[in-house]
Amino acid sequence: MSTADLAKSLPPSPAKEHFIFKNAYYMANGPLEFLEENYNTMGPVYWVKSPIRKIAVLNDPECVRHVLQENNRNYVKSFGYDPLKLLLGNGLLTSEGDFWRKQRRMAQPGFHKEKLAAIVDTMITSTGQMLLRWEKLEGVELNVSAEMNRIALDIVSKSLFISNVEDEIDKISTWVTVAIEQGAERIRNPFKIPTWIPTPSNIKQNKAITVLDEVITGIIEKRRADTNQYHDLLSMLMEARDEDTGEGMSNRQLRDEVMTIFIAGHETTANALTWAFYVLAQNPQAEQKLKEEVDTVLQGKPVSFENLRSLTYTRMVIDEVMRLYPPAWIIGRKNVEDDEIAGFYIPAGTNCLIPTLSIHRSPKFWNDPLTFDPERFSPEKVKEQKKFTYFPFGGGPRLCIGNNFALMEMQVVLASVIQRYTFELKDKTPIELDPLITLRPKQNVYLKLVKR
Repeated sequence: MSTADLAKSLPPSPAKEHFIFKNAYYMANGPLEFLEENYNTMGPVYWVKSPIRKIAVLNDPECVRHVLQENNRNYVKSFGYDPLKLLLGNGLLTSEGDFWRKQRRMAQPGFHKEKLAAIVDTMITSTGQMLLRWEKLEGVELNVSAEMNRIALDIVSKSLFISNVEDEIDKISTWVTVAIEQGAERIRNPFKIPTWIPTPSNIKQNKAITVLDEVITGIIEKRRADTNQYHDLLSMLMEARDEDTGEGMSNRQLRDEVMTIFIAGHETTANALTWAFYVLAQNPQAEQKLKEEVDTVLQGKPVSFENLRSLTYTRMVIDEVMRLYPPAWIIGRKNVEDDEIAGFYIPAGTNCLIPTLSIHRSPKFWNDPLTFDPERFSPEKVKEQKKFTYFPFGGGPRLCIGNNFALMEMQVVLASVIQRYTFELKDKTPIELDPLITLRPKQNVYLKLVKR
């Protein structure tokens, strides 16, 4: 197809337009509703008219495969990641090109399943401490959102910094929360106020970044001067070497990777675990099957790295939760050069948005898609799944490096809790979805804690 022909073949656009901000107005003000409505009516690719930027939405797994895998070198991160760069710097989530490839090669060995075995012990210890604290809370309505945020923060903190940095961890946790909230606000707002202008939001964000820089750089410098050996993620990153030059990461590179792991490693997992307990409280049959597996496999003993592989139904529950409530509910890429997707012209510089949530809930690929059914992820049925109908960790070369870490953590927490407790949902009012940086519950999830 010639350039002249392609120019006539831009994807179609939704009919509903604001008189100034076009389709983008409705997408910004109700992204989930906009994406769901147009998923069902607009076909595999459609164009979102905007006075500010070029936007296309990809609704089909083959289009997703093209962008994330087959032609991935023509794509970089889209505009939605820009505010994250203020906080994460040039870490694995935000870096591009040769620098990203070098960092990925250096960091990857630290996230292999075997390397994570020692960190699973940290996960188990943190979860055990949470359960001991819960013994005093039996019968009360527990703020599960807050509890899962707390345990996820504790696990990622101790996995990164196994040495005694308790005071710094408290400070990091406080300011990471501030930075995430301010980052979400910048992503939602199409008109970005420069960070040097002292608005209340900018003051909060700049303060958070300054504090986090100081604390994490201080931890790294102390570790470099420490002659003791540690088996945590920070040590793995510090020991990593470029295969071509033999060089390790600078303090700045370490800071960016640590911050990326810290934020990605708690925000996404905390939300997924919250949704998991919320859904299980509404699905007693699935919860009962989960209890039976946990009781059979663990035999009253704690979770271990060795028995995680036997918790197959536990993993199926987690997969189904992330199908219905994918933490990374939307993925964005921007093409460097002109491209063709599903027969349509995609000019260079187009922000291609991939609505993970819409595809995960599509009746085209899933029977009764809004029903919670872990059996969809039985080993037999997984083999039959079409590629990129399920991709909670992204796909292609930029598949999330922490996917094994997250899955192990969720298995440890879910199995350990179910071994001792069950939850009852008293308030039947549906919890709304809140599409921020990750897919959060809009209201805190409260469940009654009942000892088994």
